[in-house]
Amino acid sequence: MTMEGCVSSGALNICFCRLSKVPKLDGPIFIYYHRGEIMQSNTLKFQAEEDFVKARNKAWIYELQHLMHPDKRKLLSLNDVKKMLKPKNEVYTGLKIVPIQKIVGSEGRYNDFDNHFLPRTNELKQRWINVDKAHLSDVVLPPIQLYELAGLYFVRDGNHRVSVAKTQGVEFIDAEVISLQSEVQLPLDVRLDTLREVVIKYEKRIFYTETNFGDLTDYWDLDFTATGRYDVIYNHILVHKYFINEQQSTEIEFNDALISWFKTVYLPVIEVIEKYNLLSDFKNRTKSDIYVWVVKHWDRLKQKNGNDYSLDEATKDFAKLEKTTQSKQSSLLVWFKKHILNRLKK
Repeated sequence: MTMEGCVSSGALNICFCRLSKVPKLDGPIFIYYHRGEIMQSNTLKFQAEEDFVKARNKAWIYELQHLMHPDKRKLLSLNDVKKMLKPKNEVYTGLKIVPIQKIVGSEGRYNDFDNHFLPRTNELKQRWINVDKAHLSDVVLPPIQLYELAGLYFVRDGNHRVSVAKTQGVEFIDAEVISLQSEVQLPLDVRLDTLREVVIKYEKRIFYTETNFGDLTDYWDLDFTATGRYDVIYNHILVHKYFINEQQSTEIEFNDALISWFKTVYLPVIEVIEKYNLLSDFKNRTKSDIYVWVVKHWDRLKQKNGNDYSLDEATKDFAKLEKTTQSKQSSLLVWFKKHILNRLKK
């Protein structure tokens, strides 16, 4: 190739060359080349901006798909999971290569990304694009920081890097990991509602195992829809045991106190709940859920009106109070719908 001359015009250089080894081509061949760094930078910026738009569009589509069930697209909050699992301690486990698919939540940015780690607002654009440009340029970024809990990972620092990595199909990422100790193991597709189910099942298994509740009572339907309720029941049994011991000289064994509580406290409350058909007023709840609420309400009424206040009266008062609350909520919902429709008509 023989260089015959060049002309410069701003950022564009035009060179005239003759390729002597290509006999079929007559005359000069014009080779155009842009100043490399500027062209590469603009290309990367354009690609990163396009990637962000695609990510936002996907997030918007997922939002529409789950419009009636918004919780299904929410990114898990580490604090919410910690409240349910109650990890015992934390251990720094160092630098690890972590599968991206096992990163399911965040410590502080769970409102900024959905459960696919797609950006939910345009406010994330500039930082997201900068991270994506680094990825497209094969720039090695520092390790992210993660918490490991129940076999899954939550972002402490590096949410944008995880978002870009998931969007670009990256399978593994370097991370510094702090492990929060828990006996519960969670599935990859866990959500806040399914997390609650997993924890409740775990709590039930532990309660039945440690107290022999099923074997002692032959009752296997002590079920709840909220976490922490088996601890409440355990405390009820201990309080019942305490009052029995106050009335006799020899201390009652825990197993005997459990059976006594079941027969003289739990079952009578359940009978009254069935008598007033309270379960029909609380959809997707259990008799044991209502037991906890009724007993708590009964205790408040006895403190106010004296210990002679009956269980029957307390249950009726509870039912009346709940129906009033539900009626107010229903009226508020009707007003809200009417208000929205009027705004839309304007």
